[in-house]
Amino acid sequence: MGSFLSSLLGYSDSAPEDSSSSSQASGVLAFHSSPRWQLHFNSIKETPKLMVIDFSASWCGPCKFMEPVLNDMAASFTEVEFVKLDVDELPDVAQEYGVQAMPTFVLLKKGKELDRVVGAQKNDLEKKIQKHKTP
Repeated sequence: MGSFLSSLLGYSDSAPEDSSSSSQASGVLAFHSSPRWQLHFNSIKETPKLMVIDFSASWCGPCKFMEPVLNDMAASFTEVEFVKLDVDELPDVAQEYGVQAMPTFVLLKKGKELDRVVGAQKNDLEKKIQKHKTP
């Protein structure tokens, strides 16, 4: 029953068959439904842990360029939670955060936005993660 409910909510514990399986293995969580994202967000928003949300799209070239970069950052910054959201799958969440270009990286702590990086700005993203990662 649990796996059935998970599949309805758009989350799977098993590695997906597409390219996002490498993201899952690297510590980047991918959400494919708003209810599942909301459950996760509500469970972490009261913690002091930094969360980096990668708003991307499957058709976005710069997003594809940043995917291995984000995987590497997730492996390096294990104290930071990395989340990937596809703007075409979760347009309501993208709208809630005012995302207008991809990729957009939103840095949150305790559910509040601290910073953001728009575009494939690897160095800027890394600097901002360094700045905000400590509690």
